[in-house]
Amino acid sequence: MTDTINHHYWQGAFIGDDEAADRLAALPAAVEAALAVPLDTETVLAACDALAQTLRDPGHAVRDRLAPHLPADDAEELYAELAAFLDRGALTRKLRRELGGTAPQRLNRPDAKETVYEAWAPVGLVAHIAPGNAATVAPLSLIEGLLAGNVNVLKTSSSDTLLAAHLLAELVAQDPTGALAERVIVLRFPSSRQDWLRLMCAPADAVAVWGGEAAVAGVAAHVPAGCRLVEWGHKISFAYLTRDAWADGATLNALAEDVCLFEQQACSSPQVVYLDTEDTDELHAFCDRLAAALAARPAPAAQELDPAEYAELTTTEHLARLEEHLGLTRVLAAPDRTWRVMADIRPALTASPLHRTVWVKPLPRENLMATLRPMRRYLQTAGLAGSRTDIAELSTLVLAAGATRVTPVGAMTAGYCGEPHDGVYALQRYSRRVAVQADERFATTACLDDLARPAAFPRPTGPLLDKAAVQDLNRGVERGDAELYFRSGGSTGTPALSLFTYEDYDTQMRAAARGLLAAGYDPARDRTANLFYCGGMYGGFISFFSILERLGGVQMPMAAGPDHRATAEMIVAYEVDTLFGMPSYLWQLLHEEADLLRSYGGIRKIYYGGEHFTDEQRRVLTETFGIEVVHSITYGSTDLGPLGYQCTRSTGGIHHLHADLHTLEVVEVDADRPVAPGETGRLVFTTRARRGQHLDRYVIGDLGRALPGRCPCGSHAPRFELLGRLGEVMRVATYFLNYRRFVAIAAEQLRYSGEMQAVLTSGGAREGLTLRMERSHAPDPDTAREAFLDGYPEVCSAVAEKLLDFTVETVDGAALFRTPTSGKLPAVVDRRRGPRPTDPRA
Repeated sequence: MTDTINHHYWQGAFIGDDEAADRLAALPAAVEAALAVPLDTETVLAACDALAQTLRDPGHAVRDRLAPHLPADDAEELYAELAAFLDRGALTRKLRRELGGTAPQRLNRPDAKETVYEAWAPVGLVAHIAPGNAATVAPLSLIEGLLAGNVNVLKTSSSDTLLAAHLLAELVAQDPTGALAERVIVLRFPSSRQDWLRLMCAPADAVAVWGGEAAVAGVAAHVPAGCRLVEWGHKISFAYLTRDAWADGATLNALAEDVCLFEQQACSSPQVVYLDTEDTDELHAFCDRLAAALAARPAPAAQELDPAEYAELTTTEHLARLEEHLGLTRVLAAPDRTWRVMADIRPALTASPLHRTVWVKPLPRENLMATLRPMRRYLQTAGLAGSRTDIAELSTLVLAAGATRVTPVGAMTAGYCGEPHDGVYALQRYSRRVAVQADERFATTACLDDLARPAAFPRPTGPLLDKAAVQDLNRGVERGDAELYFRSGGSTGTPALSLFTYEDYDTQMRAAARGLLAAGYDPARDRTANLFYCGGMYGGFISFFSILERLGGVQMPMAAGPDHRATAEMIVAYEVDTLFGMPSYLWQLLHEEADLLRSYGGIRKIYYGGEHFTDEQRRVLTETFGIEVVHSITYGSTDLGPLGYQCTRSTGGIHHLHADLHTLEVVEVDADRPVAPGETGRLVFTTRARRGQHLDRYVIGDLGRALPGRCPCGSHAPRFELLGRLGEVMRVATYFLNYRRFVAIAAEQLRYSGEMQAVLTSGGAREGLTLRMERSHAPDPDTAREAFLDGYPEVCSAVAEKLLDFTVETVDGAALFRTPTSGKLPAVVDRRRGPRPTDPRA
């Protein structure tokens, strides 16, 4: 069967009239089945962005398939318009502006101090009744319904092409999950087919209708009680010019452009021009100048008017000419009737018959409210021209009178991404604000959805990216998407630059805040000292300041500093009970000011980041300092942001994935292949919730393994365990040695709880490895050396073969090398010359 017969598109397939009629009768059941599985906005965004890329590619097969349904003269313009709307950046801005975020359907806590969850939920089924005079309105209206998570049934006019159905079919084809197909139905039939219109509206939760009063009234008769009727009706727009503005030639030309663009077919096109005057002579003089400006514009493309349009145009002009004899009007028209300027001394708003036909009327600003407010239901755009003060005063007036949009003259038909339409946000009209109140058992549950279902997204594709590749990508980031610059701490090499939009930064900080709640942070009670490092474009302190700000937590923004005594005194003075900071800094602070802080006894919680506490260090914190909670504040990187978080049941290096931001893969250390379940490999992250920069399959440099099963905390969010960094494996004296094995031996054999650093050097005959340990916690160096030789056979062999000089050195903690920006303690300091190979398999 051909598409001319199968001109309806129903949940993934083109069908004919008979099958469409049968399916319409069963529409309620189809809607219930589709709504049973929530739709992630990421699924919609990914499919839309993929389709946008195909529309921008002149040689893509998608354009070939859509071409028969587009007017050849306007095809490129329509492709560009559609691609601009479908672009991920545009849609994420729209979601943020209208629904507050890129995952509005997730039940999160708007106030972290309360166990109340809110989200934007779909209304259910949205029936879209599209107009017949705008090719792209129908499919884009349905896509707005998808962004809100709804099932959508779209009616297009029987006189329309099949563009809407085929474009939406191409969109569905971009979604490997099949979720979009379940939510897209496109029917093409005339409005006279009332039985079909009734069947599609009867189970609807919202009906969106585009058209004039007659069209809205015809649909409203089928809208059931309690169903939301969303009217996108015809509107009237006008320009308002002060005396200084109408005398300006540039303003006049801009007004003529507004009149001619789209031949006044857009609701935002000016149909009336008001002048801030009562003088008839000024009115007529302006009309002469406007007529000249219209005459200078290029002639419109030849277009056949339908009989109704032609009748309205000629009737309006003839009546205006008749009223010239009464002194009420004056008509100026092109010899070929391609434009008309009609002066009218009566200020009442009058609709234009369009096609470059504009009314010009006097309206002193003191009479503006009384004249326009009676027509408030029909007002849309007011194009204003005047001084800065005029614009401010007139904007207040016209908005109070009923206009929903104010622009400069010359930009009346232009818009911006995320702009409200006719005074409302479309996505809010297609959504419900829902809430769940929970009890104290949910204090550490930041997102209720995590307890209900796991996030499921397509497996990422493409090549693996390393840090150098990401830095290359940064050079291509557009300036508008590079609003916030951070430098990494440089603990594993040269500091790298990371770029963010403020929107992306906000998304990530809110995700990290949710993770902190899961780790047991209580913003209503905890009093926090932010002791991360600050300055040099390092993001540690700033990020955790932002996280606490979003949580509404009590914060003392002290930052890490060299004067440990002053910091400890502030902790006591401000009754701090929770510390945020790097393990190495917190360890130094607690031990150097042990007497003061132990006598204070008020510190109950530590949340750390950037490094790790060993098990032995955790024991000391608990037994010596009385710390009740020691958890990772977040696991992340400067370029990717927060990647994982700990819940109250997580220990050591175990984290939950921020699955609403990232996808995690674990691949083999020497190949782009998934490891066997439970095996250790390289952690590879793909970030999704990011507008300014797309980081796909980024090899972050850490080793780890995925953990099977659901966490005891109840969350479905995937878990993984960090098992070190690639750089912690050293090739020395022909052996691959792992720094983590030294740490384990120190804890197990020596009960060592201090910090430790491996220093590599090269000598004349052999290489050197020195383990530097804190003097206050370490045993005798010779005793420690023997323990390492006994516990690490490869080190013992290298020493016996006279390939390695191995020593243990005890020093003050302050003598260990730390990166100056972040204060991190590098595990390995390589002072040998030239590059050295590493192998994470050791």
